[in-house]
Amino acid sequence: MAAPERSVTPPATGPVARPSGPTTASTRKTAVLIGLLFLIATVAFIFADSLTSGVLNSSDFLTGASTHTGALAIGAVLLGGQFGVVGIAVLLFPLVKRHGEALALAHVGFRVAELAASLFYLAIPLMVIELGAGLRDGTIDASTSASLGVSLKAQHGVATLLIYLVTTAAGLCMAVLFYRSRLIPRWIAVLGIVSYPTLLAGCVLDLFGVVDVTQGVGLVALIPGGVFEVVLPIWLFVKGFTFPGHA
Repeated sequence: MAAPERSVTPPATGPVARPSGPTTASTRKTAVLIGLLFLIATVAFIFADSLTSGVLNSSDFLTGASTHTGALAIGAVLLGGQFGVVGIAVLLFPLVKRHGEALALAHVGFRVAELAASLFYLAIPLMVIELGAGLRDGTIDASTSASLGVSLKAQHGVATLLIYLVTTAAGLCMAVLFYRSRLIPRWIAVLGIVSYPTLLAGCVLDLFGVVDVTQGVGLVALIPGGVFEVVLPIWLFVKGFTFPGHA
């Protein structure tokens, strides 16, 4: 006698698992951290340069350096925020490497160069403090004060220009990677792509003595980049990264 047929119920198959949103918790934290490092580096340099320039622009600043030790020391400490620029590139690398690994590696390299330029700048307030102390206790001839002051001002100008040049290269790499990956809205990436060549043009004009990017009309070259470097961190804090390929 044939055995009765048994109905076979197909195993339940639920809906195919799909990403729950455009970002994961880890990339959300990465976006916030990158935004924080970016903002710290930008704001710290602005304040550090303001304090250092304020001392260098005073008359015979080396002779009275002891009265400015606090401002110079704070400026030197603030420059520590520049270490964050390397962290930006390292954190961003795994998110953008598939959109151009060579460009992502170049971004890391330029950020390291930016840190090196910042350390060159860091030497200025430290040298002013040290030379001022030497003039005060007589270990440095007071007649050399003027020539030393001119040298330090020249180093300040060179260091600032170096920072802007490598920042231009690093920022342009980053903006192009953002444009390709669409991790942020393309209008923000385009703002970066436009901003950094504008800064580069200002630096080139500075090299030829047409303008000075640290003062006067030369400061116009910094405005687009300044807007980008404020808008980007705010966006990362509020929205994080997006991934257009995810449902």
